[in-house]
Amino acid sequence: MSNRVEFEPDAIEDLDQIGLAIRDRILRKINRLALNFEHSAPRRLRSNLSGFYKLRVVGYCVIYEIESETQVLVIVRVGHRRDIHDQ
Repeated sequence: MSNRVEFEPDAIEDLDQIGLAIRDRILRKINRLALNFEHSAPRRLRSNLSGFYKLRVVGYCVIYEIESETQVLVIVRVGHRRDIHDQ
């Protein structure tokens, strides 16, 4: 069973700032996560991002949360991994 994916406005702006080739890879990986979520092991974040999860894609990090009742993955932010955890 696949989960639905929703993007926060900040995540859409983040994706608009990323080159097309990398953006495509990120979106494909998000789609793969949504399709195979029950077989994945989400990587939980700590500290100021507690309650969120991360997905790494070619030096970039996708910050997301899981709405388990509605089976929705909410993409919160996307950015280079050196910058994303400071936001």
